Amino acid sequence: MHRHALEKAAPAPGQVSVILPTFNEAGNIIELMSRILKALGPEAQIIVVDDDSPDGTAEMVSAFAGEHPQARLILRKEERGLTSAIARGIAESSRPVVVWMDCDLSMPPEDIPRLLAALSGADFAVGSRYRPGGRDMGHGLLARVLSRAICTLASLGLRSGVRDMTSGFIAARRELVLALGLRGDYGEYCIDLLARAQMLGLRVVEVPYACGARFSGESKTGANALDYFRRGWKYVTTVL
Repeated sequence: MHRHALEKAAPAPGQVSVILPTFNEAGNIIELMSRILKALGPEAQIIVVDDDSPDGTAEMVSAFAGEHPQARLILRKEERGLTSAIARGIAESSRPVVVWMDCDLSMPPEDIPRLLAALSGADFAVGSRYRPGGRDMGHGLLARVLSRAICTLASLGLRSGVRDMTSGFIAARRELVLALGLRGDYGEYCIDLLARAQMLGLRVVEVPYACGARFSGESKTGANALDYFRRGWKYVTTVL
């Protein structure tokens, strides 16, 4: 796996699966899937991995999939967690390229083609709030400060050069993600994945994007300062 990505054509939509991990996203998921198909075209595949949401998310996805065969629902009743949901979707994809993102509409699906274009010369393309042209408009001051601090610690401590180490908005070659595996139970998986990829000589590029506010529902990151620090500690220990 010690190699740099060769220049190649950007993946076509028919080569792409978009993985959407959901829990209580009934207010967002239909619009998100519709916008993904509009951005990529009907050839793209959508895999929603839902952790048995009590708000009816799975039922809405199932109905959407009945009218759009390129969409698929995986309903998990015995397992929970962001990282394992992403991993499950990637494992069940049949496409050579995978994209994953949050499902609260903070990450614009219209930017997915830009991530795919960046894969023409890379193994991983990361949507970045912290590269020139990127912005974080969707979080409060405390969340922005802590996120920036953790990303700076990770980038400097791991000599990565990637500024948004906790992005969670990623396009990648599926075979490489499967080989590396995803470790962790929340956003710290992203630090671990990108750092190990770079240590193995894989090329990671950042694509700036504007992160917006959650459209509907409650944030999974935290409701108060204590929640943010609890989450943040896992990120710090991952870097260490």
